[in-house]
Amino acid sequence: MMRSSSVLRVYCALLTILGVSWVASLPQRLGVSLVTAEVIGAMLGLAVAGAFIRHPYGKNAGALELALGAAGLGSWLWMAVHYSDWLLTMSDRSWDKWVAGVIAIVLMLEGLRKTCGLAITVLSWLLIAYGLLGHYMPGSFQAERTAFDRLTLYLYADSNGIPGLVLSLIISLVLAFVLLGKIMEVTGATGFFTDLSMALLGHRRGGPAKVAVAASSIFATVSGSTVGNIMSTGIVTIPLMKRAGFKAHQAAAIEAVASNGGQIAPPVMGATAFLIAEFLQVGYLDVVVAALVPATVYYFVLFHQVGAIASRDGIRSVPKAELPVLKEVLAKGWVFFAPLAVLVYLLFWKSYNPGLSALGAATLLVVLHTALTRKAPSRAQWLDMAAGTGENLLPLMLIGGAAGIIIGVLNFTGLGFTLSLALSDLGQGYGLFAMLVVTAMLSILLGMGMPTAAVYVVLSIVLAPALVEMAIAPMAAHLFIFYFGLLSMLTPPVAVASYVAASLAQADMWKTSVVAVQLAAVAYALPFLWVMNPALLLDGSWSDIALVVTTVLVGGWVLASTALAHGAGWKLGYVVVALGAGSATLWLSSWWALVPSVVAVAVKVRTAG
Repeated sequence: MMRSSSVLRVYCALLTILGVSWVASLPQRLGVSLVTAEVIGAMLGLAVAGAFIRHPYGKNAGALELALGAAGLGSWLWMAVHYSDWLLTMSDRSWDKWVAGVIAIVLMLEGLRKTCGLAITVLSWLLIAYGLLGHYMPGSFQAERTAFDRLTLYLYADSNGIPGLVLSLIISLVLAFVLLGKIMEVTGATGFFTDLSMALLGHRRGGPAKVAVAASSIFATVSGSTVGNIMSTGIVTIPLMKRAGFKAHQAAAIEAVASNGGQIAPPVMGATAFLIAEFLQVGYLDVVVAALVPATVYYFVLFHQVGAIASRDGIRSVPKAELPVLKEVLAKGWVFFAPLAVLVYLLFWKSYNPGLSALGAATLLVVLHTALTRKAPSRAQWLDMAAGTGENLLPLMLIGGAAGIIIGVLNFTGLGFTLSLALSDLGQGYGLFAMLVVTAMLSILLGMGMPTAAVYVVLSIVLAPALVEMAIAPMAAHLFIFYFGLLSMLTPPVAVASYVAASLAQADMWKTSVVAVQLAAVAYALPFLWVMNPALLLDGSWSDIALVVTTVLVGGWVLASTALAHGAGWKLGYVVVALGAGSATLWLSSWWALVPSVVAVAVKVRTAG
């Protein structure tokens, strides 16, 4: 009998192979006719099976985990095999359909709990409960009575349920970028970008921290995982920062904030740029243009904060003798620029499918790396890449299934419209600012612990429609919830990114989280700014864009400069206050529209009191 670890590798490798075959249209080329839901069923079954082995109940996976995984795989394969026939007999809810559906959904949600935690799992179960018991709810939240077998089959085997849009996007778009990120990691791209950043920035004050910011931003935009990026670049950058003189919790916080920022950085944005384009039905270039200025401001402020901390604490640069030589770094690693250049070329100039573009870039990287090293990847290395990619896909597939439950129940019961109406009433009663604050808090709460693409998918379904109902531009609304969903990675008490970085730095998790929130402070403000002034998303006249970009950059610089004075003694207290007030004043060009809403909230609260 195969060991559980070997079974997991097989499941994960098959997950990658099936996904790549689908993106490359291999079944069609071979004359095999498949519906997307059939491929989703097979891949989701593999993800469920892999989740039970990857996260066993005890120390090691045993017979129980293997049996539950096999049951999960079998129940989803049952749907995949019979899906085409069921399309013609959907009204026939025979026991062999809905019993398999119950097993499949229950095991998928248990795999989700073990992989991604309680937050998204509890939300999924609550929505299923609402679908079955919503007719007992009072007032506008009351739903129609629904038969158990009908809801089960709707979620299990309907394109509006689990095997629907979200998982379709994950297997056709996101998977290829996860593969590209894995191949870059395996071939040494992480080390190259770190060495390149060291050669360019290491000689400056606080150089190792600026290296962490630069290297993490470059790699994270492709990797699609804040935690994965921390584990890849943080093992190099965090020790460098500590050795230069940064405190352990400062080094961890800088790495966490830099890695999280890569998910908002064009052109890839952790593959979420393509999801936003699909959901809004706009061009991919439109998303990149809209995200450009906020991401630039984010890193601009972070760079200056790092420099201010280094100056305040007397942290020196790395001696040039200890730095890598730029020419030597480029000579060894130029190959890593080629696939990124090809990716951008295929996306922007040729307008190719994003998934195929990423596959093309990944293929080119393997070919070039093989040519330069004069050694083709062995069978074991190919398996490692396939299994590693599949393992990174496990949480995405499971959260995609949960998102299918959320979409299905919201549409099936009309709860989505009811929630949008409730948030809209909040906005009309207490003003737009109050609605944005509540939406931001819900985004942080719902985004806890989820991978980047999954954060966006869930929040775009649950919260974005209400913002659009309040006449907020769709792009501004979707980027608003995306930013705050990502900030859940840094915001206590969960703060997964801060926790992972703190563990690498052997630092206190709470201190790391507090510093991370301070370093990312600009990200908590930017979404409010662009909702009130879309020119920040390059949507407006050139004069409006120039004004808001200038004021935000200058305001961000002043805000970052307060780190230089903070903690330097009570005599500088007045300087801190002056800088903070000046920063707030500079940002008022975008915040002025909030004043009526804030006043409305104050009046409402006072009246209620």
